[in-house]
Amino acid sequence: MRLSTVILPIHRWTEGRKVWRRAEDLGFHAAYTYDHLSWRSFRERPWFGAVPTLTAAATATERLRLGTMVTSPNFRHPVTLAKDLAAIDDISEGRLTAGIGAGGTGFDATALGQRPWSPRERADRLAEFVPLLDRLLSEPEVTQEGTYYTAHDVRMIPSSRQRPRVPMYIAATGPRGMRLTARHGEGWVTYGDPRDPKGIPARDCPAVIAEQLDRLSDVCADEGRKPDELEKVLLQGSTLERPLDSVDAFVDYAGRYRELGITELVLHWPVPDSVFDADQAVFERIATEGLRQLD
Repeated sequence: MRLSTVILPIHRWTEGRKVWRRAEDLGFHAAYTYDHLSWRSFRERPWFGAVPTLTAAATATERLRLGTMVTSPNFRHPVTLAKDLAAIDDISEGRLTAGIGAGGTGFDATALGQRPWSPRERADRLAEFVPLLDRLLSEPEVTQEGTYYTAHDVRMIPSSRQRPRVPMYIAATGPRGMRLTARHGEGWVTYGDPRDPKGIPARDCPAVIAEQLDRLSDVCADEGRKPDELEKVLLQGSTLERPLDSVDAFVDYAGRYRELGITELVLHWPVPDSVFDADQAVFERIATEGLRQLD
């Protein structure tokens, strides 16, 4: 099991540089950031763009993997996103992971003046978005016409530093998204029960993830994909579980999910006076000691 973190894009870079470097020093496998225009309770607080934040982080670190957790079609187009991802992958010397999801109904969904999309339309768009992004990151020349996204004679030179392309981790709990994961993904991302992530008792959360993993395995079998070829990523912070309360709480939490088959845990970097508030000292002890206690 690997341990990673999400660093929200809320820091002026004089401070942000220190946070990303600290994540590397603590030994995290990867540090991701949200790709939103703003986010829920942070709407009236500082919030910077994901692409320049990851670009800066690539120059401030040397070993840490970097990525979006997650980017979505809400305000992204596969062509321009592919160009940005290829550039970050080059600047980071091949340390980028693209986390991708369908997006939601928050501020991102209407900021560009569009109407909020229905769940079906979000799924339809993701079903076009992911295969086109896959081609753009893999091929030097792409033409593809779709209902929502078109690439006309697009040159991707270079496409990406990593081969065959930048890895894609797809956030998906429904059958269509899981099918996309099996066909195009190197990893699968979940944060709990999408219907009510904060509403189920903490003791029931592992059963939700176990059921999702079972369905993912079934979809992989249908698509001729081995489930163990995929990283299984759990994003902490959207359930009632409290693994950051202490090192022991984290060890219990991590052990449960490692047993289920989760291969990467992603913890939110503490943000004071927010839903991601946590004791920084405990968080850093978890980063350096937590997984060792599982062995």
